[in-house]
Amino acid sequence: MENHKLIVRLATPDDKKYAETITTEMEESAKARGTGIAKRSPEYIEKKMEEGKSIIATTQDGTWVGFCYIEAWEHGKYVANSGLIVSPPFRKTGVATEIKHKIFALSREKYPTSKIFGLTTGLAVMKINSDLGYEPVTYSELTNDEEFWKGCKSCVNYEILMSKERKNCMCTAMLFDPAEAEKKIQEAKAKAMAHTIVEPQGELHMHKHREFKGNFKLFERWVHFKQYVLLKTLRRKEGDENSSDKPKSFLSIFFW
Repeated sequence: MENHKLIVRLATPDDKKYAETITTEMEESAKARGTGIAKRSPEYIEKKMEEGKSIIATTQDGTWVGFCYIEAWEHGKYVANSGLIVSPPFRKTGVATEIKHKIFALSREKYPTSKIFGLTTGLAVMKINSDLGYEPVTYSELTNDEEFWKGCKSCVNYEILMSKERKNCMCTAMLFDPAEAEKKIQEAKAKAMAHTIVEPQGELHMHKHREFKGNFKLFERWVHFKQYVLLKTLRRKEGDENSSDKPKSFLSIFFW
């Protein structure tokens, strides 16, 4: 696929030359955001390229632009589209969306029955995930594979994760369940059929109804509020805040 002279495609072993650049940018980006992701070595990225489990974006002249790869957990029961990264000069060009769509399609092709999930603090990524059919879920609905959670140890927010017994953290969990997606498709078809009427002339007429897709602005405020509360709780434990803070019984409804 080509967009603004950018090429988004399946990564191959020929792309190993970009592996070190990719891992360096992942680390620098995490530091700039003040959050963390599981650290990956260039060798790990090269392996994903060899296995045909990654998507890469480049310019026509071969400059690296972006990358994302697939990880499978619990023998393929769960799949994660991990390590989405875009080179700073090419951000806000729409290439991240193209990469996400490509890696999602690749995941569905290789793991058609797997649940696809993601953990992210980035609202832009959450919006893309939402458009692909992901829904916000609790951490309990994600994989229990210890190897996945070990990857969080390199994150600056690991203390928060463990203080919440791996039930909550700064990241928002989102999940695409193919079984649920198919169920919604069938329900939509049934609903469409139910609203198809026959006009007096014998012509079929479809009454279209908009379905509510959720208020992403409201979701965005919820994410900011959640992150604020978690950080506040952590600071309180460290003695940076006194005990006169407002009670958080209201928060328990939303986060715990």
